[in-house]
Formats: sequence, C-alpha cells, structure tokens
Amino acid sequence: MDSICYSNLLINFTSEFTPLWNDKGAGSTKPVSFWRPVASSDFLNGFYPLGDLAVGNYDNINRKRIVAVASEAPLIPGAPRLEKALSAPVEYELVWNDSGSRAHTDGAIWRPIPPEGYVALGLVCGTGHDKPSRNAIRCVRADLVIASYISDLIWNDRGSGAQNDFSAWSISPPGAASGEAYFSAGTFVGADSYTKPSTHVAAYSLRMQIRQTVSSAPPAPALPDYRQPSPFEAAHITHTCEIPWFTVKDPNLRPAEQLFTSPTYRLERTDRYVLVGFGHNKTSINQTFKWTATRGENGGKSKTLTETTSIEVGGEWQFNLWGTSIMFSAKLSKGLTHTETSSSGWVTSTAFEIAAAVPANKAVAVYLIQSDYRLLRENGTQVATDVSYTDGDSVYWSEYPPTRECQVTCNALPEPTTSTRGSAP
Repeated sequence: MDSICYSNLLINFTSEFTPLWNDKGAGSTKPVSFWRPVASSDFLNGFYPLGDLAVGNYDNINRKRIVAVASEAPLIPGAPRLEKALSAPVEYELVWNDSGSRAHTDGAIWRPIPPEGYVALGLVCGTGHDKPSRNAIRCVRADLVIASYISDLIWNDRGSGAQNDFSAWSISPPGAASGEAYFSAGTFVGADSYTKPSTHVAAYSLRMQIRQTVSSAPPAPALPDYRQPSPFEAAHITHTCEIPWFTVKDPNLRPAEQLFTSPTYRLERTDRYVLVGFGHNKTSINQTFKWTATRGENGGKSKTLTETTSIEVGGEWQFNLWGTSIMFSAKLSKGLTHTETSSSGWVTSTAFEIAAAVPANKAVAVYLIQSDYRLLRENGTQVATDVSYTDGDSVYWSEYPPTRECQVTCNALPEPTTSTRGSAP
C-alpha cells in the first residue's frame, strides 16, 4: 500500500512481529507478552518500529495485530531541506525489570531518550536485562506528532514477585483538528507503579492531513425563457477526500483485509443546483413570491452512515478497531462538510422562507445547492448509503429577462406556538 506522507515522514503499517518477552512463570495476576514490529515486507524496506507492543495474553499476534512503522520520505529536488523526520535514540533509561519474579526468562522495559527536537512514541522491551540496541526503534521529530493522553491499562506486574512495580498503558490521541487525523502508533507507555501515570509522562501520536481534492463548482443555472425549469440541474463531483483505512469500520472487511485491499477510502461529494421555486409575474406591477425551503441534512442518512462505518460527517469521530493497537481521532474539513460556521445542520434540519420580489413581466427561478456524499472502497464499491445535505446559506436565483432586478431574501420561520386550551365560557 502507498505510505501516508506527512511533511518528510512516511507512515505505513505492519502485521508482523518478533516475540521479545513474556511473564510466564511469574505468577502475575494477568498475563503479558511484548512484541517488536517487523517491517520485513519488500514495500516496507527502510521502515522502523516506533516502540514495542504490549499484549495482555500469550497468543501469537502475527497477522492478528496491526501497528504503524515509519521511514524518511525521499528528498524532492528543489524542495526546502528539512531536518530528518526520524532519529535513533541517544540512550535508554531503565523503567523496570523482572528481577525477583519467577518468570522463566529475564525481561526489562526501557524508555528511549530522544535527541533534542525529537520525541519517543513508546517504550522498548529488552530480552534479558541488557540495554536494547539504539537501532531497535526510531524517535520522531517533534513537529510531526501531537501530544496525547494516557489511556487504558494493558498490564501490570501485580503478583509477579518482582522487586519493583510496573504498569503498561495504551495511548489515545486528542480530538482531531478539521481536515486531520491523529493516531497512536500502537505502542505503550509505562511507569514504575500501579497507578495511572500523571500527564508529565510523555505520550504522543502521529498525525496526518486528510488529503482532499476540490474541483470547480457546477455552473450556475440560467433561466432561458418563461418556462419553469427542471427541478434538478446536472450533478458534478466537487470534493474528493481520501480517508485512511483505520478510521473506517467496514461491514464487509476485517481490518487486515482493509489494510491490504482498501488502505484508503474515497469520500465523494457531488453538488447540484436544486430548484426551490419558480415565479412568473404576468402582471404590470411588482409581485412577491414565497417558498419554504429546508437547510441541513436530508433524510437522516448520516446516522445510518455512522452506525455502519462510524464516520461522522459533521464532526470528529473515533473508535477502537478490533485487531489493531491503533487509537485515532479524525475530522473532515469544514469546507467539505458545510460546517464553516456551524455543524448544527448535521444535527437538526431547519425550515426557512425565501421571498422573491419580481418586477412586472419577469420570471425568477430560485435554487439551493444540494450535496450528496458517498463512501467508496478502492475498488469502487460503495460502503453504506448516500448522505444528502442542502446548503441553506447560499441561495442563487436566475431571472428572465436577465437584468438582475429581482430581490430575493431569506427569513427564518417563526417558532411553532403552543396554545393553552381554557375552559369554555
């Protein structure tokens, strides 16, 4: 699959791992095994793990878990030269070892010390009590990541008999900004205690921009004569964005199948002008025509899309995709979703009145833009259902003859009133 490129960082994914250490024999209350991601596939040549993986069981996780790996993007001739995206740690700091436990083999947990300007995205497990190789993982340049939260407990060594306490925790990113996705690499953080680490324990996630292509808007309709025009103008694809596989719950594919068969999903927005009303003033004086229109989502289909795929068109979404160790948050761009000023249109549709003051012997057609969204796999098959939204903030009208004399205004409809039924006189 093609790598995600963010500045000069390339991000990809692997489902292959090397076992490092487990606590068999230690007598811990819960089991644990530690694994190192392996970028062994040909297309992952030059990629590195960003930390090790902690799993709360002894199962073989190869082809069953997915984590992120990273590489340097190739230099582009003529582009500004940037500091390297990745760097080996300068040293390791011991966090915990199993000394005193009854584990069959020795193991230790180490914190990578990054060079200045870089951060470590996770801890590293050593085989035995020896310090890991500096080439075991890579640290990431600080501007390419986002500070994150310490999330759920993965494991602690309670009951192991080790001389010191230790707990391992997953990483959860903050809410994503418009047009971006933040996602953990699948690594873990930890502390020499059983309590959740405080916020001073560094936790970071990767980030990416959701790639979007914007095409020209459909041509504005022109009223050619006094006849009422068609209710729908031709539709045009105006926005296309690529959504990464791990942000989509595909009802027909397991996560590993998503990664290899549809690593990106395409969300298409198609726009067209929809006729709100037509008025032909056949009198010799000005005449006002009025119509009622609805702004916001049409038909409530975004709820179906969210229930099927978890994608929130009008806001940020996140979930835990089974089979991955990746936690994420994502948000579509405001321009794509008509949420530049408010996302309320994806929650509640509202009716409003459009009034057109039409001079004598003129005709006017009033339009709104309707946007239809559909989510496609890489092979072009559709996921879930279409979602439709009417933009009530942009009203367009066309006159015949075209002299731009009509006056069109939009007015909020009064709130419905409730009457109190009194007793009969």
